[in-house]
Amino acid sequence: MKFICLISAETMMEHLSEADAAALFQDYAVFTARIRASGQFVSANRLLPPETAKTLRVRDGKLQITDGPFAETKEMLGGYYLIEAADLNAAMAIAADIPGARFGCVEVRAVADDAPTRALGFDVPLPPRPDPATGQPATVAPGARLGQDSR
Repeated sequence: MKFICLISAETMMEHLSEADAAALFQDYAVFTARIRASGQFVSANRLLPPETAKTLRVRDGKLQITDGPFAETKEMLGGYYLIEAADLNAAMAIAADIPGARFGCVEVRAVADDAPTRALGFDVPLPPRPDPATGQPATVAPGARLGQDSR
């Protein structure tokens, strides 16, 4: 089963001291290497701080855009890991090792895998984007997933 681990904290990387951010990046590098080696890693990414966000809604056919996130909360969504795990308990055991769990929180939620969701084709790979330097289709290393560095 796939699970998303949503990482939230009161302080984003950009607001940490240089030394604290470097140490935390190292902790994430170690965790990421370990989960990749286990075969349970699907994807992950870090988000920029909420002040870089826009929230939009369409009401009565009209687009409404506001700065930042909608929710008024101290904890901000800072990133995620998409993982493979046998069940929720196994996913929570993995999530407990995510460095952000030490000072923020990690919400673990199963990814929908029912027939109507699969019919939407979310798991169908997209063709590779052209290499900007050559205009030729980009090559992807065997076993690499879209969105991951193929080096």
